[in-house]
Amino acid sequence: MADVVIASQAKPQFREASAWDQLKHNRNWLGFWFMLPAMAFLIFFLAYPLGLGIWLSFTDTRIGRVGQFIGTENYEWLWDDAIFWLSVFNTLLYTFVASALKFAIGLYLALLLNENMPFKAMLRAMVLIPFIVPTVLSALAFWWIFDSQFSIISWSLKHLGLISQNINFLGDTTWARICVIFANIWRGVPFVAITLLAGLQTVSPSLYEAATLDGATRWQNFRYITYPLLTPIIAVVMTFSVLFTFTDFQLIWAMTRGGPVNATHLMATLSYQRAIIAGQLGEGAAISSAMIPFLLAAIMVSWFGLQRRKWQQGENND
Repeated sequence: MADVVIASQAKPQFREASAWDQLKHNRNWLGFWFMLPAMAFLIFFLAYPLGLGIWLSFTDTRIGRVGQFIGTENYEWLWDDAIFWLSVFNTLLYTFVASALKFAIGLYLALLLNENMPFKAMLRAMVLIPFIVPTVLSALAFWWIFDSQFSIISWSLKHLGLISQNINFLGDTTWARICVIFANIWRGVPFVAITLLAGLQTVSPSLYEAATLDGATRWQNFRYITYPLLTPIIAVVMTFSVLFTFTDFQLIWAMTRGGPVNATHLMATLSYQRAIIAGQLGEGAAISSAMIPFLLAAIMVSWFGLQRRKWQQGENND
């Protein structure tokens, strides 16, 4: 009988784990609580303004007056608006040309700075200068460079005898587009170059040594070693580059205000002009909302591109 009592007393007593115990031992639950402040920040400053902007696009809201729900009337108005479609064309042209050239120049600079050369650290620091200069200051500098009366380019060409009168860079539709694209490339190349350079630093030199011993040329090294290993980084950096370029506002507004004759109006600048300057908040919100499909398309291209590179995470490439 005594043995039975002792055995019953020695039997361990199990109790239900408390919420605090689960929090200490469940890493997924703990991770959720750590992410909660960031989630709240994103919801408050990103998701809420996005939802509000989409809602405003279905109303006739104006500055100083609460609007009424009007359905898709704003979008129907934009469908027949020639200036809106011109801004769509300008945005696509601006984004495609600037992003392609930024990638080409940035990749070349990254490959160049990855080589052994004197003053390499100083050159890398100098490449970052266009990126760290505030956008408005850069725009004002380019506005002075391309000024119709005091342009340093026109002054130099006149003294060389190549032209007889100043070039109206920002007053001509074609030249204005070229100038704003050039300014965007100047600002965006450092971001692409430094990011790709960081990716090049992770490529093992032994791969190049083995390929060289097998008789591979510099182009073959790039084609079969550098480019495949840089593909995930290229996908990410070009996604950000396209998003930043597509939504560019400061550079265009400070240089041309969308002129001449709307030749440099992007969707972002046209939205600002209609919503803030003209006071048509609903119409401006509709233009901004019309940018969402284009941005989602750019993100999805990058996403599917990364999914095809699962070997980066040690998985099979489907």
